[in-house]
Amino acid sequence: MAKGYWVSAYRKILDPEGLAAYAKLATPAIQDGGGRFLTRSVAVYASGVGIQERTVVVEFDSLDSALSTYKSDAYQAALAALGNSVERDFRIIEGTE
Repeated sequence: MAKGYWVSAYRKILDPEGLAAYAKLATPAIQDGGGRFLTRSVAVYASGVGIQERTVVVEFDSLDSALSTYKSDAYQAALAALGNSVERDFRIIEGTE
């Protein structure tokens, strides 16, 4: 079964306190769903239309786990706390293996 991944590229951080409130709720929600953070950092290099902002990649054992964690009440509460604190490109993708 292929793994599932969350990929978040932050375009702008408008409210660092809002992002911190989100992280406080999102981290345990993601971990409870079986997610493992592969990276949470600012890009070392960006090309094309990429920007050097925060990028987060989370791995799940399956695409179903990635989707169900996103839909969970705990993660939805984290998103509510995030509100309009950031502009980000968020995707859930399926791994190749």
